Amino acid sequence: MTQGFDLVASLARGVGGRSGAWAFIQGFAAHWAGAALKGGDGWAEAELDAAEARLGLHLPTGLREAYALFGRRPDLHSNHDVLLGPAELYVDDAKEALVFRHENQGAASWGILLDGLRDDDPAVFIRLDLADKSAERWEGWLERLSLCFVEIALSESLRADEELCDYLDPQDDTFELLETNFVRLPFPAYPVGEQTRWFLGHDSLVRDDDGAAVLARGRTAEAIARVRDLIPGDWLNDW
Repeated sequence: MTQGFDLVASLARGVGGRSGAWAFIQGFAAHWAGAALKGGDGWAEAELDAAEARLGLHLPTGLREAYALFGRRPDLHSNHDVLLGPAELYVDDAKEALVFRHENQGAASWGILLDGLRDDDPAVFIRLDLADKSAERWEGWLERLSLCFVEIALSESLRADEELCDYLDPQDDTFELLETNFVRLPFPAYPVGEQTRWFLGHDSLVRDDDGAAVLARGRTAEAIARVRDLIPGDWLNDW
């Protein structure tokens, strides 16, 4: 628990549906991102209405709620990958999905299938940018849009201030130390083939990226230094 914000309990509620997800993001913004959400941090209803009119499509309730809550807070959603603004939302060339997020180098896009737009909290799909365009497909990512926004807030927090974030190429004992010193967070499984896991330490978040990398975020410089001490290695930002 951090100054009244119990991340584990809030996350457990946050992965269950829209109201819990938005409450988690509000608490996370205030206690981890450094600034509580306030009026003006989201897109106005008129801007979302204009996007619907331009696209000729209904925006799901969950998408409108997320954009209205924190759509203008890039520190919560676009430190690395990019959440598109209402005026940037578009339908892919195959007319299969509404695209709302891009990987930072264009390697992937996230979207909602057009036949799911009437759902309040539709599933989210991902499409990799491949050399063979005929092989590209929208593949399942997370089962609910609200869950995807929780994941975005968590993931983008790992890509913020270098003083508070770090990256490690794992060594032989890295994951044993991670599992010994940190608590596994109750985040639902990613798609088949993805083994990403989230952990919580004292004022620190750590993500195991499918065994290929470890990313960490501390609420303070002391907290990220503690992560490095508990999991020794060649941390990128440990100068």
